[in-house]
Amino acid sequence: MTMFSKLDDVTRQFDAIEAKLATPEVATNHARYIQLMKERSGLADIVETYREYQKVARDLEGAREMSEDKDPDVRQMAHDEIESLSARHDELHEQLLVLLLPKDPLDEKNIILEIRAGTGGEEAALFAGDLFRAYARYAEERRWKMEMMSRNETGRGGFKEVIVGVAGDRVYSRLKFESGVHRVQRVPETEAQGRIHTSAVTVAVLPEPDDVEVDINDNDLKIDVYRSSGPGGQSVNTTDSAVRITHLPTGLVVAIQDEKSQHKNKAKALKVLQARLLERQIAEQQAQISAERKSMVGTGDRSERIRTYNFPQNRLTDHRIGLTLYQLDRIMEGRLDDVIEPLIASMNAEALKAQSDASA
Repeated sequence: MTMFSKLDDVTRQFDAIEAKLATPEVATNHARYIQLMKERSGLADIVETYREYQKVARDLEGAREMSEDKDPDVRQMAHDEIESLSARHDELHEQLLVLLLPKDPLDEKNIILEIRAGTGGEEAALFAGDLFRAYARYAEERRWKMEMMSRNETGRGGFKEVIVGVAGDRVYSRLKFESGVHRVQRVPETEAQGRIHTSAVTVAVLPEPDDVEVDINDNDLKIDVYRSSGPGGQSVNTTDSAVRITHLPTGLVVAIQDEKSQHKNKAKALKVLQARLLERQIAEQQAQISAERKSMVGTGDRSERIRTYNFPQNRLTDHRIGLTLYQLDRIMEGRLDDVIEPLIASMNAEALKAQSDASA
């Protein structure tokens, strides 16, 4: 099937969905309406781009006909149009190739975001807090919702660990490249000699599973309850509200104490456990395809970094694609698209190359 045959099929599918959305039967069926709107949303970018491509192609053909006119002024105007329309035609063609690439089935999912201080002690914990706040600003800018699941604060604005749920439009598709070790180089406030310290934070972006995707047997769970505590052992409340769940077959452990309600903490812990089990399933599937796949966040050692944040030079480097930006201050304010967009573009370029090689 040619690219244009695929595009024609997608357009017919899109038109059929729009026709269904206009019917009274769908308008009064909320679940069906939501499902169709989601399907429509998944096709809208392709159809809109294809329709613009078709319009530009028609305009380009018209301009080429005008370029043969007897009037020299008309011919010049036509040549100018041909130049601009040809550039737009090529641009839209490339966009359509990318839009037709196989979609990651996880891209539409919400996520569980885990940030942990690694090598570097208190400085690593402070950077974990800075990184969390950058993600929070980015989520706010994109109108995503964040729900605190668990946090272990150090008392100076840092986190030994923080786990949040992030819900919204295509959250996983935007943040999936954040998984890994983030290395930071800066002068700590307590450093009298002005020496630069290097520390590390690990980030895991886990797609939030649907209930049907991860089936947890109650007999596989060991559930402990205990009294919550804050920084320095300070008591948070006087009831056994904190919950620790151990998944016996895998040994995965999730502890949540953020809520005062034991039931709420248990629900959050189960949600995190489901996400970690789904991530493990995905990793096992990918390992069958690539035996050399590395673990998601490594050990937290400085050498296993995906990105370096150099504060003295206001420099961010993403080592996976060789990207260097001298606007770290802007990025830490939540302007993460400056990094995310090049990562997506690089991934698409690799996918297009692989597709081209496969069809050669």
